[in-house]
Order: sequence, then structure tokens, then C-alpha cells
Amino acid sequence: MILSEKIITLRKQLGWSQEELAEKMGVSRQSVSKWESTNSIPDLNKIIKLAELFNVSTDFLLKDEIETAEHLEERDNDLTQISLEQAIDYVNTKKAQAILTAKGVAFFVCSAVPLFFLLALANNNSIALNKNTAVVFGIISIFILIAAGVRLVIQTNQYERAIASIEKGKFELMYGVHSAFSEKIDAFTPKYNGKVSLAVTLFITSSIPLLLVIMLIGRTDLTLLMLAALLFIVTLGLWVIIPASSEYEAYKHVLNEGDKNRELTQSERNALKLAPFYWPLVVAIFLAWSLWTMNWGVTWIIWPVAAVLFAALVGLMGLLNKEQ
Repeated sequence: MILSEKIITLRKQLGWSQEELAEKMGVSRQSVSKWESTNSIPDLNKIIKLAELFNVSTDFLLKDEIETAEHLEERDNDLTQISLEQAIDYVNTKKAQAILTAKGVAFFVCSAVPLFFLLALANNNSIALNKNTAVVFGIISIFILIAAGVRLVIQTNQYERAIASIEKGKFELMYGVHSAFSEKIDAFTPKYNGKVSLAVTLFITSSIPLLLVIMLIGRTDLTLLMLAALLFIVTLGLWVIIPASSEYEAYKHVLNEGDKNRELTQSERNALKLAPFYWPLVVAIFLAWSLWTMNWGVTWIIWPVAAVLFAALVGLMGLLNKEQ
């Protein structure tokens, strides 16, 4: 047994995560990860400190042929052994689940787009469309799109059993899986950063067309169309960031062997629980306010506020779960 395998085995015997061992060693978690994936070798001082922490000799750590039963016990039978194929299937399943989630969120966010479009046509004098008719059909389309979004979010439950072995409890990776996934996450990280940057750019610039029309033109029909465009741009950003984030966090979850990704997993579940009720309520408030005041150039502000509040509520739910 080589040094990296001995570090993994001894660490798990003591019930330590990579972060905990790194803290005791005074190094970063990435350093421990590299030791265990054979990407680097600890220097002599670190070997001595490892021997002290594990209560073994330096010879035991350095000599591959020393594998006595007194030092190496059987691994915990409660831990599930995850192969490379299983880990890849887990990531692919999380991606498929995230795509369904992104579709559901897209329906929620865009549910008001048909209403804006119909109202824009009604406010255009060249098109004979009654405003009351536009409102009725627009509200009907809102209910239809929200129902479709809820259906998609509920369908994400079909993947729960497929990811249960990795998602629900602790596990350990078979030899070579950690190294292979370290390479995968290193290759994916630049793509992930690029997608996050693109999504953030879309979120920040989404209101620019609306503001330009309000300040420079002031026409009601164009303002309504720009509101629809704003929602489309935000939806595009969500479509980019949700699958990318899910894939990146799936890689991290595998590499951490289930120990340190509990908060993120719980946050995802909290968001899925909250979204089907939260966004229809936001749409209802938006419509009630807008139709009462007929000031569509102001009421659009509810969307960025609602997005910030949604994130805050998900975080609050996470804190309450921790306390419980």
C-alpha cells in the first residue's frame, strides 16, 4: 500500500475529514487532497507530523511493503464504495435534475411575459385589442405557465433514488476515483467561472433596455415589451447558471466524499420547496400592484427585490434546519 492510500485509510479510521486533517497539519485542504490523489508528496517535516497524528512510525508511512494488521484495520462497513462509473453517473444525474429545475424556474419567471406582450399590443393604437381582453388572457397564461413550472419542479423527485447512495450519506471512493475527479473539476472550473460571469452579466444588464425606453422614449407599449425582455434576459441567466452550478457542486460533493457539502445540498432542497409557492405569490402581488396603479414602469422593481428576498429566505431556512 502506497503513502496516499495509507493517509486515506488512517484518516478515515480516526473519523477525520480532509479539512480536519488539514487544520491539524497546518496546511490547506487542497494539499491534503493532493497527497491522497498522489498529485504531490508531503515533505519530511509533514511526514513526521503525520506519523505523530496517526500514532504510527515514519517507516510505516514511507515503506510500501509495511501493511500490518495492527496499523490497518478493515474499513468501515457502513461506508458505500463508489466507483468511477457510479461517480460519473451521479454527476450526469445531477445535471439532468438541474435542467428540469431550470425549466421550472424559467416558467415561473416568464409567466408574466404573455401578459406584458398582450398589454403592449393593447396599448398600441394600431392594433385593435381591448385591454380587458389582454388582461384576462394574460392572467390565464400566468396560471398555465406556473402550473407547468410546478410540474417540472416536482418531476425532479424522480432522480432521488438514483443519487441516494451518494447524496444521502457518507461514502468513500475507490482507488483512482479521487484523482480522476480532481482532473475533471480542474478542467470544468474555467467553464464554470465563465458561465457564472455570463449569468451575472445578464442579471446586471437585464434592466438596461427597460431603463433606456423609460428615460428616452416613454411609450407605454414599448415599456411593457422591455419588461418582457427583462424577464427573458433573467431567465437566460438562470438557464446558464443553474445547470453549471449543479454540475460543479456535484464534483465537489464527490471529492469531499459527502462530508462537507451538506449545507449546499440542504439549500438546494430548501429552494425547491420554497419556489413553487414563493414565485406564484410574487407574480400575484406584482399583478395586483400593477393593475391597481397601472404604473408598469415602477412595479417592475418587485422582481429584483423578490430575487434577493428569495435568497435570504433560503438562507434563513438553512439556519433553522441547522438549529434543529
